[in-house]
Amino acid sequence: MVVMGLAKIAVILEDWFEDVECTEPAAAFKEAGHDLVLVGLQAGKVVSGKRHTVQATIERSLEMASVDEFDALLIPGGYSPDRLRAHDVAVRFVKEFIDSGKPVFSICHAPQLLITADVLRDRKVTGYTSIIQDIKNAGAEFIDAEVVVDGNLVSSRNPGDIPVFIRESLRLLDEGG
Repeated sequence: MVVMGLAKIAVILEDWFEDVECTEPAAAFKEAGHDLVLVGLQAGKVVSGKRHTVQATIERSLEMASVDEFDALLIPGGYSPDRLRAHDVAVRFVKEFIDSGKPVFSICHAPQLLITADVLRDRKVTGYTSIIQDIKNAGAEFIDAEVVVDGNLVSSRNPGDIPVFIRESLRLLDEGG
């Protein structure tokens, strides 16, 4: 549960994440007083955005991270979700987050990781154009909208949706998850 309005948010990353889908929500969450922790396959690894404008250092390995220590999860898009879904530890972490009922923020290609975690069945979700059929095949109802909120899952289609994505993500955090 979020304590005094401040959440500890895990940001799951691997190389080639979509730069602005990480930096803009992260900046907004920090400005609202939330704490972010970059989690990934290897602590200390420097990962790069696909546009080569951002580099980030993984602070906690997924092997050492627990869903219990976080209040929410941000999954930026780009190629990062596709790279992460090849690793059981990342898939398990995301599945446990969805199952926990804590907020999960998914943008652009992020549903690829949710699909592999098999957590989209009977959910309403949006994502990038090229993965619409994948979302449907995973048993979800695809909705073509700037943002879709379905319980603890907030999803958006692309970088153009970031302002609405941030607004709805912060709203969910303000409601206490």
